[in-house]
This record gives sequence, C-alpha cells and structure tokens, in this order.
Amino acid sequence: MYLTVQMNYRELRSLKFTLIFLIPAIFLGCHGKQSSVASDDVKSPAQMDAHVGSDLKSMLEYTADNKDRLNDSVSLVYRRLEDSVYGGNNYSPIWSEKEQWLPLADSLLQFIDSSKNYGLFPSDYHYNALAFFRRIIREDTMARKNAAIWTRADLLLTDAFFSLVKDLKQGRLPYDSVTLRKDSVLSDSVFLQTLTRAQQNRGIYAALDSLEPRHPGYDSLKAYLRDFLATAHFKNFTWLEYPYEKKDSAAFAMALTKRLKESGYLDSAVNQPDTATLARAIRAYQTNNKLKVTGKVYGDMVSMMNNASDWEKFKRIAINMDRYKHLPDTMPKIYVWVDLPAFMLQVVDSDSVALESKVIVGAPKTRTPLLTSEISNFVTYPQWTVPESIIFKEMLPAIKRDGISYLVKQNLMVVDDRDSVRDPSTINWRRLNKNNFPYQLKQRQGDDNSLGVMKFNFRNKYDVYLHDTNGRWMFDKTFRALSHGCVRVKEWRKLSAFLIRNDTMRYHPDTLKAWIQRQEKHTVWGFARVPIFLRYYTVEGKKGKLVFHDDIYGEDKALRNRYFANEPIM
Repeated sequence: MYLTVQMNYRELRSLKFTLIFLIPAIFLGCHGKQSSVASDDVKSPAQMDAHVGSDLKSMLEYTADNKDRLNDSVSLVYRRLEDSVYGGNNYSPIWSEKEQWLPLADSLLQFIDSSKNYGLFPSDYHYNALAFFRRIIREDTMARKNAAIWTRADLLLTDAFFSLVKDLKQGRLPYDSVTLRKDSVLSDSVFLQTLTRAQQNRGIYAALDSLEPRHPGYDSLKAYLRDFLATAHFKNFTWLEYPYEKKDSAAFAMALTKRLKESGYLDSAVNQPDTATLARAIRAYQTNNKLKVTGKVYGDMVSMMNNASDWEKFKRIAINMDRYKHLPDTMPKIYVWVDLPAFMLQVVDSDSVALESKVIVGAPKTRTPLLTSEISNFVTYPQWTVPESIIFKEMLPAIKRDGISYLVKQNLMVVDDRDSVRDPSTINWRRLNKNNFPYQLKQRQGDDNSLGVMKFNFRNKYDVYLHDTNGRWMFDKTFRALSHGCVRVKEWRKLSAFLIRNDTMRYHPDTLKAWIQRQEKHTVWGFARVPIFLRYYTVEGKKGKLVFHDDIYGEDKALRNRYFANEPIM
C-alpha cells in the first residue's frame, strides 16, 4: 500500500507518545489560538461522517472569518469554492467514509507525491500535512477516532485538488503580452467538472492529465523529466546575485563563501577565509568546471554556480513546462516556431517538423521581442532602412568619428524626407543628433546588404522580421544572440520554398533562382499566410534527454526569483 510505514513496537510507542502532544498543536496557531475544532472524538465509525460534516461547516466558517487561514501556517487557497462544494453536498466528506480513506484520496495523495513528474512541487499541495494525517490515521487508534483530523484532511485534499487543476491547466506564471489564452481566471465549472470526472470515473490521474497542454514540446519535456528525476540529487545551494551593487559587495562575498563551502571547495570549519584561500577555491572551481581560470569571480562562473545544481535545473524545467500552458489549446496545423534561447527555427506541419534552421537572434542589449504574427510575404534582394535606434546608438557616432567613409564602407545611402538621395558630403553631420535628423539611412540591395538575399515580413509593432544575412559565418557560432533584434535565418532558401510549395504555377523554383542570380528585387505574396511564434524556451526534450539552453535574456532568473526562490527541497 502507498505510504505504508513498517514500524517496530518501540517506534509505534514513540509515535503514540508524540501524538499526545502533537495533535493538539496541529489545530493551534503559533500563538496558541485555536483554529476551529481542536478535537472531536467519535465513539463509532457509523457516527464519524456526521461529526465530520458538522466540523467541516465550523472550520469553513472559521477560515472565512480568518482570511482563509486554518491556522498561522496553513491557508485554504480555494476556501470560497470549497464552501460552495461542501455546502451544496450537505457538508459531507469527499475523501473518506466511516473512518476509512477512499481509494480516490490515496490516489490523490500519490499524485501529489509524484507531481514533480509534471514539473510541480508537492509542497504546494499540502503534501507534508496530508502525508502526516494519512500516517497517523493508519498507525494510531486515538487519531483515527478524532473527527477533527478527518475534517482537516478532507479540506486540504480538496484544496490540493483544486490547486492542481489550476496549475496543470494554467500554470503558475502570470500571463504576459504574448499569451494566447483568454481564460486569465478559470471558471468554477472547470474545477467542479474535473472533480466530478474524478469521482465518477474513480480516476485522479485521468481527470488531471486531461488538463495538460497538448504540445509536442511539452510532451517531450515531461517524457524526459522522469529520467532526470531518477538520477537527480536535490540540494539547496546558496543563490548568488550577480552583478551586485558596491554596497552589497560584502553580502555577495559572504554568499560566495557559503556557496564554495557547500560545494566542498572551502573548509566548512573556516569562518572567514583570507583572500588567498578564497582565490584558490575559486580557481579550483573554475578548473574543475572547465571555465576560464582567473581566481576571480565573473558572470559565467556565477551563472554556472546558480544553474548547475539539479534543484535549480528542476525549477527551470518547471518554468518552461508552465510556458506551454500559455499557448492555445490547439496549435495551427502549419506554423513557424522560433525558440530564441535555442537559436533554432522550425516549420511544423501536422505536428511534424518540415524543416529546421539555425537562427541568429537579438543580443541581450537589443532583444528579439516575443510575439505572434503571420508571415504575409517575402522579398528578394531587399533594401534595408536602418532603424533610428541603430542610427543614434551606432551609426551617427561612427559617421562623426570616421566621416562619410563609414557610409561607403557600410554601403549606405542618405535619403531625405522627400525620398531623394542626398550627397552625404554636403551634410554637416556634426550638427545632427537624435532631435535633429531629417534623413533616413538605407543600405543598397545586394550581397553586402545586412538583410542578405531575402527578407520575410510579418506584421508587428517592433519592426522586426526574418531575413538572410551577409555574415553567414556567424551561424557557426554556438552563442548566436548577436543581432539588433531581427532573426537571421540560415535556411532561408528552404523556408521560401516551403511558403510557395503549393503555388508553383506563379512561383516556379527556377523563377526564384533566376531573380536571385540577377539580384532582382521582387515581393512574393499570395500564398496562405503562415502563423509565426517567437518564443522563449530554455529547456527542451531532445534525442532522449533534456537539453538546457542559456538564459540569454535572464527571463528564467527573473521568474525563478519571483515565483520559485522559496520552494522547499522535495
């Protein structure tokens, strides 16, 4: 049986002795204030359900008047909904009957225990309290006769079930600007229908599994998560905040010392190591982890120390599984998927990958935005109009420094507000600035153009697009967050061929090839628009294992610190 504990006579006596003192404390706040029903002894099993029903009503009334808290450490997240459910059922217990837990309760507790297989944290669902209640009810006759214990267990099981419904359906992350779901708040019917389904079919797993995202990426993460958990060693290492303000340097040094002790690079008996000892420990860590050996702390080292532990990896897995819950229930049949941290583009056709391409995305200072749109057309030998952000941050300072030779080198022409090309030598560049710049800079089409040979357009407020590049050698780099924000596509030929695959009468492959050979500018349109998703996933299931990508924009770190920093070790 699940959670069965084999105990000898001495252990059982110890447990009973402990219960004498512990059970009353369960129902008291940390200040000794009674939460509701402290104890309710029942003489026979036949009377238990009636007592539990009365206690359920009393406890729910108490929590309603006490900000949903059963005591100082336990709250009911869904107290209002539970009040409605129990009240509509004459306050009958859901998970037990006549001093017996129903199989459905055991199944739910087992699901909570294994919820890490779903990227969830058992501690979020009252696991420790419920496991304790289950144990003492089985092991101790005195506890089994106490209706208050059955009542509290019933309330926590229902609260845990509703919390699981929400976290499996919506996740724990707040909806962002690209979320395609409209159900920011789940209706009561979702919770009630799922509970009814579980009760009628006597199946917790089937009812809860039906709420999960239906996406190949989510399925792969979940499938390979089991193997990860089978070998994971969870240990809660000290988190290092880096970079740090000068005023926090002492706090960072203390945290770093503690972290090196936890990893065995410093003697735990040494309270405050001297500078030389600390430097040796840092060098040892850098050497063992194949980092640049300097004896000094730097960003990549801190990133590895924070993210290398299995516990932090699990948090990143949980974050990424939740991101899939922000997608629509049904994805389009055909769509383009760009995963920024993976530096990869995929064209998905009927859940199969039709083509894949390396991409170059925005640098951390010039991020590629997350967005959803549709590819409407593409252009051969496009002309690049330089965005103002690039003009003022990079190009205008370079022109003032190097003169018009910079414009010649970059193949740029100057166009005024009447779309006339101006001679750059007639312009006083020193007088121009962000508030006084009545021109546009455009890059002449050709092989030297930063957009390369082809540009793919889709409507968005950020003025970004997919395109080829004149720096194709950059696709060989491992870290490819290098652009000003647009996405450079290595396999642009294959992407264009896919978009017009059903329109060979108008756009025969030889036609495109001829345009490119002659370096002609043409706009290709009229094909069925293809949805495009620019997204941020740093963990994926690939080739039988979980692959972790760099958190290039610090999105995982921000979410971890806000929502998962205080999750206890499971």
